[in-house]
Amino acid sequence: MKSSRREQEECSVQLQENKFIIFVDDLNMPKKEEYGAQPPLELLRQWLDHRGWYDRKSKERPFMQISDIMFACSMGPPGGGRSPITQRLQRHFNIVTYTDLEQSTIQGIFVTIVKAFLSTFSEEIK
Repeated sequence: MKSSRREQEECSVQLQENKFIIFVDDLNMPKKEEYGAQPPLELLRQWLDHRGWYDRKSKERPFMQISDIMFACSMGPPGGGRSPITQRLQRHFNIVTYTDLEQSTIQGIFVTIVKAFLSTFSEEIK
């Protein structure tokens, strides 16, 4: 792996052109504070806006830029301890949603997938 100027200037997680994917489950679980902010989500938003974080202890390099990472998140609908996320954070994501499925629909999907997978095996294994 060769060293480049970019790697010397940034705190990078790059390993041979790979990207690091960070999965955040229950994105909307942090409780809102007194002023309505959700500090853990603000840290994520700062990286999404600026590609790094500030290090308050470092005088030489106060801003630590982190490259080649992606965030994938999941969350449930607001309510029951879950808060809505801010538009400032939401704008960074592609939102995928679906309606609740009936049990018979879920079972039909699962059975179809399992049958297709097991079709390549012998009858003894099925």
